[in-house]
Amino acid sequence: MAKWRRNLYLLFAVQVLSVAGFSLVFPFLPLYVEELGVATRGSVAFWSGLVFSSQGVTMMLSSPLWGSIADRYGRKPMLVRATIGGALMVVMMGLAQNAEQLVLIRTLQGFLTGVVSATSALVAATVPKEKSGESLGLIQTGTWVGVAVGPLIGGLVSEAFGYRASFWLTGAALALAGVAVILWVKEDFEPPPQRERVNFWEGYRKLLRTPDMPSIYSVSFLQSLGRSVTMPVMAFFFVGLLSTSEGAAALTGLSMGAKAAVGSVSAVFLGRLSDRVGHEKVLVAGAVIAVLVYIPQAFVVHAWQLVFLQALTGISAGAIMPATGALLNMRTKHGTHGATFGLSNSVNAGGRMVAPLLGATLFPLIGMKGVFGITAVVYAALVLVALYIWRKSVASTPIRPIPRAAGD
Repeated sequence: MAKWRRNLYLLFAVQVLSVAGFSLVFPFLPLYVEELGVATRGSVAFWSGLVFSSQGVTMMLSSPLWGSIADRYGRKPMLVRATIGGALMVVMMGLAQNAEQLVLIRTLQGFLTGVVSATSALVAATVPKEKSGESLGLIQTGTWVGVAVGPLIGGLVSEAFGYRASFWLTGAALALAGVAVILWVKEDFEPPPQRERVNFWEGYRKLLRTPDMPSIYSVSFLQSLGRSVTMPVMAFFFVGLLSTSEGAAALTGLSMGAKAAVGSVSAVFLGRLSDRVGHEKVLVAGAVIAVLVYIPQAFVVHAWQLVFLQALTGISAGAIMPATGALLNMRTKHGTHGATFGLSNSVNAGGRMVAPLLGATLFPLIGMKGVFGITAVVYAALVLVALYIWRKSVASTPIRPIPRAAGD
């Protein structure tokens, strides 16, 4: 087995374990906020949105810094920092006494973590370019498998043993992932020569001047925004559909798990497909599917209908996310993968910062149906950006003359 492929499979396992740990607490986090209570003022919905957004703020600010450090000192140390740091922060979340403390801990968590970007940068730096879609698709599958397993376990554990027990389980999973990285993941890292090093700001200016990079980062932001806008209020919507809070956390976890399960399967298939037919085509198709699937979610009247439609959104994510990662990798210069994917993580974190506050603010004003409508509009904007990238790609591809047949 090739060395890069062995490393890829190990990182896939680490991704599953770490993402499962982080996502374990998602189904009940809004209900945990409600249980903790607010020490100062503000609604539970507002603080629930802030709990999700606060992590995105610090991750958005710190990810470019971690990416730049990764290019100078190695990507593996950044992955160790993200997993072990995440384990400590999640355990502290289980000790929070009110919503304000939880927001503070989530803020610190955003500064220390960033497993997905660290893993993606390490994979992108070590796999052949022509295998970008397949490799990053597999890593995305690891993300979705973790998201599929984590919320389902979290919902069941929280129902059986209480919310705090889930945080202890999450901390253990993240610590185990960190130990696995230290022991088994290999990186043959050579720091760039002194003459090739650029300062922090100049490096990112060069990155953003790379053709298509701003457009691809726009896709990352819109995808993150669309994926996260319903997250802080989804549990409350299930409460409305069920007319009771009993079982809402488990159903929220089931919907996230179903979405992730579909996404994990589609990411492998669509990642390989994008290597063959073009990442731009798969990106456009995934964005269109998202619009078509989110619109009917505004009209559901039964919980099972929402779970089913949420599962179908996994097809869209399984197309968009590997294609976006592959497009980034194809345009990344050697030795700058940390900066490229660090900025991508920053952009994604920006989406995760804006989306929960947007969802929590709009929910009391226009209801959950309106929130789903806004999500469909976000993905419609993503369709337009993806079409622009595709059109530029076609325009820049040289037209090869058709060879004449003999006798012409």
